[in-house]
Amino acid sequence: MSLQHALIDILADGKFHSGNELGEKLNVSRSAVWKALQQLRGFDVDIHAVHGRGYRLAEPLELLDSHTIQPALNAQTQNHLQSLDIIFDVDSTNAWLLKAQHKHAVVCLAERQHAGRGRRGRDWISPFAANLTMSLGWRFELDITAMSSFSLICGVAVVRALKRFGVAELGLKWPNDIICQGKKLGGILIEMRGESGGPCELVVGVGLNVRMPSSMVSIDQPWIDLQHAESISRNLLAASMIDELIDACIACSNGHFDDYLKDWRDLNIYSDKPVAIHMMDGSIVSGHFSDIDESGALLLQTSDGLQRFTCGEVSLRSG
Repeated sequence: MSLQHALIDILADGKFHSGNELGEKLNVSRSAVWKALQQLRGFDVDIHAVHGRGYRLAEPLELLDSHTIQPALNAQTQNHLQSLDIIFDVDSTNAWLLKAQHKHAVVCLAERQHAGRGRRGRDWISPFAANLTMSLGWRFELDITAMSSFSLICGVAVVRALKRFGVAELGLKWPNDIICQGKKLGGILIEMRGESGGPCELVVGVGLNVRMPSSMVSIDQPWIDLQHAESISRNLLAASMIDELIDACIACSNGHFDDYLKDWRDLNIYSDKPVAIHMMDGSIVSGHFSDIDESGALLLQTSDGLQRFTCGEVSLRSG
């Protein structure tokens, strides 16, 4: 454990701790404590310093804790899960898992992700201890082409996890945005490795806004966090998401994904609405969101008939 990690573990209670106390607990000099505090401030951690009292966080933090997460997992998950890693600071949980030697039934979570990726190369903003950022690795004995609807299935799994905590007004935006009260709550990024005709390895990255600072004005779309919807433990939510995602992986391995696609249709926020599909080349196709097919492709009813899309950005059509 790094000095910064050990320091934030002590400060997480939101109480004042003197420099002497911190140095003694960590067995380092006050100078080393001060340097570690500056590094934490570089993570946008709000630390108050008061002469004669010491240091404290602006508010308590719930740090991720495997000793809380693992006992909360259901029996099936505990039977399948091979490893659970919690990382203090990482470029991307997906990238970390993709580099790992073993990618089956493994999970990593991060307190801070400084180079997270969304769809189409976008950044995924994840301040320290503010969100739930995790990735799950799974090996499927299936052709990679059979996994084309998996991002939709994972979206349903995340919604099911959130519903356990009473989060209301949830929906899904094709193909992989989690929506709450009409605003973006989170997203999913799936990366696949495999060859046609053989097994494949998937890494499922999930990011959920849990306690986003109001200063995050650089996000270019309406967003919401769970702090404004429901007050939820990050650790218990992590356990619920791991349960549901592993359930989804097992169901897909056995070819049992019809219930997930049915639920996705029920959660589709744009069902039978006029939408515009913004393509990578800059073109826009307009029509009514008709359905999804069994592969997860979007079916759009246009003036030229029913068209099928496997990529693109969907938005409500104005006018």
